[in-house]
Amino acid sequence: MSRSASGPTRRSLLAGVAALGALGAAGCSRVATASDVQGGELLDRLRAAGVVRLGIAGEIPFGFIDRNGELTGEAPELAKVIFKRLGVDRVQPVPTEFGSLIPGLNSQQFDVVAAGMYVNPERCEQVIFADPDYQMLDAFIVRKGNPKGLHSYKDVVEKKARFATGTGYAEIQYAVEAGYEESEILIVPDQVAGLNAVEAGRVDVFAGTALTAREVVKKSSKAEATKPFAPLVDGKPHVDGGAFAFRPTETNLRDAFNVELRKLKKSGELFRILQPFGFTKAEMTDLTAKELCGG
Repeated sequence: MSRSASGPTRRSLLAGVAALGALGAAGCSRVATASDVQGGELLDRLRAAGVVRLGIAGEIPFGFIDRNGELTGEAPELAKVIFKRLGVDRVQPVPTEFGSLIPGLNSQQFDVVAAGMYVNPERCEQVIFADPDYQMLDAFIVRKGNPKGLHSYKDVVEKKARFATGTGYAEIQYAVEAGYEESEILIVPDQVAGLNAVEAGRVDVFAGTALTAREVVKKSSKAEATKPFAPLVDGKPHVDGGAFAFRPTETNLRDAFNVELRKLKKSGELFRILQPFGFTKAEMTDLTAKELCGG
C-alpha cells in the first residue's frame, strides 16, 4: 500500500450508490451534511451509534479482511484500541480501492480512512490527518540477485528498467521526480500483483513500502526485496509517515484521536499493536502531520 497519490481512480460506483441510498433511506439530512458545530460533531454521533466505519483498501498489512472474514491490519487494530478509548465500541470495515479512499471519505461512505495512508501536501489539501502512527522507507521488488542492480529511482531511470507500482501509490511521483516517464509506468492493483509482474518478467522492478516489499516476497523463489531507501523529494531524502485521515470539518475527532495516539506512543503500546504486522522499532516515529503536510 504504498500509501500514495490521492486522485480518484476506478471509483467504487456500487459502494457510492449504496452509501447514498442508505443516507436517503435514513431521511436525515443532518447525517449527510457537514456539521455546523465548530470542529464537527462526528465523535458525538459515533459514540451515540457505538460504531465507526473504517475505509480500508484491502492491503496487507495495513488494513484488510483476513481468511476468516475478520477485519485486521495495523490501522484497524489501532482503530479498535483508540476508538474504544473514545467511547466507540465497534469498528466496521468499508473496503474500497486505495485511490477511492479520499473521495469515499469526503462523500461520507465511511467516517475515517484507516489504511496506513501516507501524509503528503496534496492529500492535506483534501483531508486532515492525525499524526503518523508509523514512518516508512521505500523498497523494490526485483528478480532474485537483483540482476539490474536497482537500488534507487535514479537507478531505474539510468538503467531503463521496466517499472511498476500500485494504483495511487506515492512511488509514482518519486519515479517521475527521478526522471521516469509517467506514461511508461505500469500501474497494478497492489504489491501482490507487483510481485507477479516481476516474477513473470513483465517488469524489472515494483516499488512499494519497505514493509510490503519484504513481506510479500517471503514465499517467493523468484524475487527479493531490496534494502530500504529514502526517495528523493526536491533533491533531499524523504521519509514518509502513514496516518488516519478525517474529513476537513472534523477537527474535534482528529484532535481526540491524536491525544490517545500520543498516549499509546509514550507507553509503548503502539509498537506492541503494530509489531505483529511486521513493523519494527525503526518504523516508530515522532513525525507530525504538520511537518509532512509542509507547514
